[in-house]
Parts: sequence; structure tokens; C-alpha cells
Amino acid sequence: MKHSFGSVLLGALLVFCGSAGAAESARPNILLMMVDDLGFSDFGCYGGEIETPNVDRLAAEGVRFSQFYNTAKCHSSRICLLTGKYTFQAGNEAMDKALTVGEVMSANGYFTAMTGKWHLQWEPTDRGFQRYWGHLSGATNYFKGDNTFRLNGQPWSEFGKDFYTTDANVDFAIRFIDEALQTDKPFFQYIAFNAPHYPLQARQADVAKYKGRYAAGWDELRRQRYARQVKEGLIDARHALSPRPDYIPAWQQLTPEERAWEESRMEVFAAMVDSVDRNIGRLIEHLKHRGAYDNTLILLCSDNGACPFERTRGKQLQPWDPASYWCYDVGWAHVGNTPFRWYKQNQHEGGISSPLIAHWPSGMAPGTRGTISHQPGHLIDLLATCMDVAGADYPAAYGGKPTTPIQGKSLAPALRGESRVPHDWLYFQFSNNRAIRRGDWKAVSARGGRWELYNLKDDRTELNDLAERHPERVAELSEQWHRVAETVDEAPGNLRRPAGDKVLSFPASSMTPRAAGPKPPAEQGKEKRGKRKAKQRP
Repeated sequence: MKHSFGSVLLGALLVFCGSAGAAESARPNILLMMVDDLGFSDFGCYGGEIETPNVDRLAAEGVRFSQFYNTAKCHSSRICLLTGKYTFQAGNEAMDKALTVGEVMSANGYFTAMTGKWHLQWEPTDRGFQRYWGHLSGATNYFKGDNTFRLNGQPWSEFGKDFYTTDANVDFAIRFIDEALQTDKPFFQYIAFNAPHYPLQARQADVAKYKGRYAAGWDELRRQRYARQVKEGLIDARHALSPRPDYIPAWQQLTPEERAWEESRMEVFAAMVDSVDRNIGRLIEHLKHRGAYDNTLILLCSDNGACPFERTRGKQLQPWDPASYWCYDVGWAHVGNTPFRWYKQNQHEGGISSPLIAHWPSGMAPGTRGTISHQPGHLIDLLATCMDVAGADYPAAYGGKPTTPIQGKSLAPALRGESRVPHDWLYFQFSNNRAIRRGDWKAVSARGGRWELYNLKDDRTELNDLAERHPERVAELSEQWHRVAETVDEAPGNLRRPAGDKVLSFPASSMTPRAAGPKPPAEQGKEKRGKRKAKQRP
């Protein structure tokens, strides 16, 4: 049979295009989700009593990380997640010394989209995300939003009577994923849930589901969470449960009225986490329906430890009233960070330890499903992981300017049951809270206080300060922290002042003493709630 040159060329082109299409379709989709102000133990699969069956199923079929770290603060965690660099190394909120994951994955042929909280300069559509719906503010009203909501760079204000931010995040994510599936490109979808960040607001039916669940109080709930963590293998029993600090009253010391109030606000928090889980389940079902589930890498983490700051306004209003503004206090934050000490903003394990679940049916070694990885990781590693599984390159130049390498390392070996090359050190800083981890040793300073020293292999809950026993190691690690802060992170000089000579404690809770006590502790660099004016890129 004779073939003309044209038909042979056409056939070759079809073979080439078919091969390219097959290679393109083999690249995984990536769904990266971050929740806000969720403590280490709040998901069921990390010890919590909140009903999170969809998240738990991802964990049962994927890999849970027991030593995954964030930055202990909303905006800095987003910078690390988005850029693979430390906060100031990336250019802080402007991120003008780094590329975002949206820019990197878009440059590598991915359809890129984001929904949810931004909390940084510019807008996602200025930084590599081809689609965006969400709010630019650091926190928002769940029922009526705020004036920073955007849809693909344009103001958006279609808040109907049934609007709830958590639901809308997934509604728009599904819409963007469907658009991506029509392009034959793999997608990178980032969902930055605002939940369960304050204000604590949830639908009445969701709150009713948890009525009475917290009557046992924070002392008992914390013991129960710890017992489940030990049974699951997330925490070794040699790491003792950290005790309740003296600024949190024992549950039985509260009056009946105080206990009722504390129960009610934890019920709302649980309802908000429950809503996140249901929406994740809805998204999973959609991916299955579209045939995209098996080849989608799903990553789920939190931006910091549980938040202890009391800012409730309108206590008399119900939490399903859009005018309400509830928060919970340090008592429940202590439960959220079980078994660790300290909270959001602090670089002790309670502030920086995050759940991380990785799930990828077609990309994981069979023996890794349902396992727990104890290999340390950090938010800076997520961009490297996405690039690794996608076979993506980090552009040597972007926008006509040369780029600099990222700091993160891929977590993908853990999905294959392998040991990855560890970081030589991990660095932490927010305001006057700082830490550095090298191997199993960690030096940490809270609120400008003196350096403490812990061996995390033996003491993950940081109960045995070894600073006086090993002053030479403290000096070595603190010197390294300052060197990294100056030469790698390029943190401002006012954030690199010498640590003090005393171990400082957390400011007293507003509950202790009750009637004439101090004002609730102020949060450093608090989120701008709906008042942020987005900066436009030149």
C-alpha cells in the first residue's frame, strides 16, 4: 500500500500528538488545601472527637505526617506554602523575591486556580493563578463576607441568604476544576479555607449536632485526644502529655454559667471543622464523578496552631446570626494543640505543628497507604513536592528577571515509602518568637525570652528544658539562628535582637481572675478583617 509524503507526515504528527497527549494526561492533578487556625489534634485522624470522616478516609488511604511544620502565623505560612521560601527570603507579603506556586505550575503547563483567603499583597490573578474566587482579607464574616471578595480580579458581592464561605470555596473550586478538565491540562487547585478561623460562625443545624459533646470539659477532652494519638502511633507514649498551665483554670473550677459558655463556643468550632470535612467530601465525590480522583495528589494542612486570643463581641448573639462575633479562648486552644505547649504565633511545637495528609491513589506505593511518616517537613516543602510529582522545572528567569532557588525539599519520597534527604536545619520566626531545629535538637525562644533547648526524639512535647545542661549547644544553635535570620531569611534587624535571660510565660487568660482580671491577650500583627485594600501590581 502506497502512502503519500503528506499522509506519512500526518501520521507522524498524529503519533507525536497522541504521545504528547498521553504524557500530559499522565501528569497528576494537584489539590492543595489549607485550613486556618486548626490545631494539631482537631481532625479525627489526629486524635480529635470532631466528626471528620472524609479527612479521616484520606488519611486511612494516604500518608499522615507527624512532624510537619508551619510558621505559627497566617500570612507567613501562606508565603512559605506559595513560594517554597522562608517569609522574608520570599519578600514578605509582597513575595517580590520569589515565584508563587501558581506562577511555577502555570509556566509548566498547568491550569492554575485558587479559592479562599489570600491575606497578602496584590491578588492571586496577579501572581500566576488563572482563576480566583475568595477574599483578600485575613478573616471574613462567614455569612455576609466583606468588601475584599474577588472573582478573577473583579469585585464580587453576590452574597445570598444561603451564602456560607466554606461552601462557596468548594463551589468555585469545582467550577474551576471543571474548566480545567475541558482544557486537557492537568490542574493545580489551591483552596485556602478561612475556617475554623474566628469569628466562630456556623449554621444552627451544624452547631446542634455537637450540643453536649463538650460537657466533660477541656481537661478530659485533652486526655482523650492524647490517648487516641498514642494508640494511632502519631505520638510515642514516652512523650508525655503537657500539663495544663496555671493560667487556664481547671474545668471544675468554672461556674456552671462559665462552663455553659465555654461548651457553646467549642460546639461552634467543631461545627465549622465538620463543615470543612463535608465540603472536602463533596469535592472528592466530584473528582470521582469526573474520573480525576485517582490521578490527583491531595495535600491538606493547617497554617498554624490553635488560636488562644479572646476577641468575642456580641456574646448575646447566636453564632448563626451574621452579626455575631465569637472566639474561643486559650482553654480550648490548649486542647486543639494536644499534646503540645503554646499556641499560634509561638514557635514551640503547639504553634508550629500541623497535620499534613498526602493522598494520591495512582502515585503512592501500596505499602504506604494508611501509614504515618515521622520524617520532619515544612510548608516550604510543598512547592518542591508539587514540582517533583509534576516533573516541573523552576524557571531560571521569569518576567525577564533571574530567579533564585527555593529553600524547600520534596516530600514525594515519603509517598513511596522512602526516606528523603532531610533539611540540615529548619528555621522559625514570627515577631519575637523564634526557633531552629537541627536533627532532633531544637532551640526555641518565646516572646523574646531566653533560649530553651529540647531533644525532640526524647521529648517532643518540650517538657524537659536542657539549656542549662548543654549551654554550648544552646550557643551553637542560637548563633546559627541569627546567621540564618540574617543571611538566608534576611529578616529585619529589629526581629534579630538578642533573646532575653528569662523564660517568659503566656499572658494570663481573660478567665483568670474572672471579674477584675487583665484584658484578653493581644495578638501581634492581627488579621485585617475585611478592611484590607488590595494593592495592584504595576
